[in-house]
Amino acid sequence: MQPILAYLLSPWGWLSLAAAAAAFEMLLPGAYLIWVAAAAFATALTAALLNLSIDGQLGAFAIWIAVSLLAARRWNSKRVKSSDHGLLNQRAAQLAGQRATVTTAIVGGRGRVRLGDSEWIAAGPDLPAGSRVRISGAEGTVLRVEADG
Repeated sequence: MQPILAYLLSPWGWLSLAAAAAAFEMLLPGAYLIWVAAAAFATALTAALLNLSIDGQLGAFAIWIAVSLLAARRWNSKRVKSSDHGLLNQRAAQLAGQRATVTTAIVGGRGRVRLGDSEWIAAGPDLPAGSRVRISGAEGTVLRVEADG
């Protein structure tokens, strides 16, 4: 076997892969390469303890990758927390129930309304400018409105 290949497929080679993957994880954070690093480290330990052949080392790495990815999935599912604010970052949807004034007549189902210091595109029944409306929901950045009263 060639010297470089003998090194790469040894416990030291697996430790080198683990260190490289961990270093790249620090440079390009994304929480993916750390799991490869963990699998490579576990393969290094397995290869050192069991004196595995090349095929055995590659098989052990495949098994450790699967185990680390399952661990990652489990860890990430517990880490994701839902917000107390279900409409966080959905400003238009947060406006439901508020009242606004039509600034550009709603004709053919489209117009503009003023809410606070902002104007929004509105969809709803035909109404003249100056009418009061209630926001019933949103479709993207378009507010769905209904006549107020």
